[in-house]
Amino acid sequence: MLARGFFVLYWVSVFSSNSTISHKQIWQLAGPMILANISIPLLGIVDTAVVGHLDAAHYVGAVAVGTLIFSFLFWGFGFLRMATTGITAQAVGRLDIPGSHFILQKSLVLALVIALLLILLQTPLSMLAFSLIDSSEQVRTLGQSYFSIRIWSSPAILANYVILGWLIGQADTRSALWLVLIVNISNIILDLVFVSVFEMAVEGVAIASVIAEYIGLLFAYFLIRRHHFPLIKTTEKNTIQFNFLSILNLHGNIFIRTLCLIFCFGFFTVQGAKQGDITLAANAILLHFITFMAFFLDGFANATEVITGKAVGAENKALLRQGLSYAAIWSLAIAALFSLSYSLFGSNIIRLLTSIPAVITTAEQYLPWLIIAPLIGVWSYLFDGLFIGTMRSREMRNTMLFSTFFCYFPAWYFLQSYGNHGLWFALLLFLTARGISQAYYLPRIISK
Repeated sequence: MLARGFFVLYWVSVFSSNSTISHKQIWQLAGPMILANISIPLLGIVDTAVVGHLDAAHYVGAVAVGTLIFSFLFWGFGFLRMATTGITAQAVGRLDIPGSHFILQKSLVLALVIALLLILLQTPLSMLAFSLIDSSEQVRTLGQSYFSIRIWSSPAILANYVILGWLIGQADTRSALWLVLIVNISNIILDLVFVSVFEMAVEGVAIASVIAEYIGLLFAYFLIRRHHFPLIKTTEKNTIQFNFLSILNLHGNIFIRTLCLIFCFGFFTVQGAKQGDITLAANAILLHFITFMAFFLDGFANATEVITGKAVGAENKALLRQGLSYAAIWSLAIAALFSLSYSLFGSNIIRLLTSIPAVITTAEQYLPWLIIAPLIGVWSYLFDGLFIGTMRSREMRNTMLFSTFFCYFPAWYFLQSYGNHGLWFALLLFLTARGISQAYYLPRIISK
């Protein structure tokens, strides 16, 4: 059954006679999102650099810890972006403009409710987060100060997630790119002003992030108004083929999937830390290889979300198959390029990221796992886009649960005697299991 799915993808891509989408259109959708993704780590570099020039190391530690907490916290709510993209693309595919407006309205309400809960629960959340992180008293105190300021950006961040997803679902990835760039560029400029000019240290970094997110939200308002979105006017519900409960169910399934993903990578880091500081540092550097690869592959996943969502909305299975095939071709090509680059230049990249000899030597021992990782992981990224676009959230959740609890953890348990090699094998088996289990559903999704 799995082989049949990949077979269908191949032959559709080769012999599709009535082309409804082109490779250029794939890049028009994926390109802006790749650029948007690449701009994100630049912000982290600037955050670190501005406090790195202050007179004590605990400033850097506090920003690093605070950023880590919010990265995991807001990553968990990434379902607001993903679910909104899929259902918006389907509404656009069936030319249901009121329906797309309904999706944006209700998703923004959900984002606001979650943000208010985060603000109300900020004290217990802060206590829990910092209890899980072993840090010095100075880092903890400054990190908590960062947290207490940054938490007020929650409404803007989550609303921007929704609007970003809605713009991608509308196939307006250029506007999505501009939204990400406006937030990041504003944040960088404000970082320099508050820290370098006003000497506000960690608090300045947090305030810069809060203001930048609200600047982005204001810009996002003008972007959605360009699509004639009625901010106040309610939509006519008789045109809508889904209700708020179905939207909540979609969000919930993707949330469970995302929690599993966060937990798997968090567990990987914790188990690496148990093997010593050198192994922990080496694994952290090698995970950057996966992160950078993901920036590119996520762009094609976004393109897949838009194309397959529109295809489902328009009830056009030919478009769905062809769009998925073209996205698969480019995803696989990019993955192969990453594998080749890591094979040829992996050691050089490691040396760019660290100058500690022991860490370099250790990281090079595990580099072969990163060379094959792109060719293994590419399918889970691609099929995530397919599942989101076709609103197969239940299957998306189930495949993640299967890969986590029936593949990843058992593999780690039985391979503990192999140390860090066993840990890396378990992680790659997790990525493999995701791709294979998702491919199991492929024939029924793309069949006529």
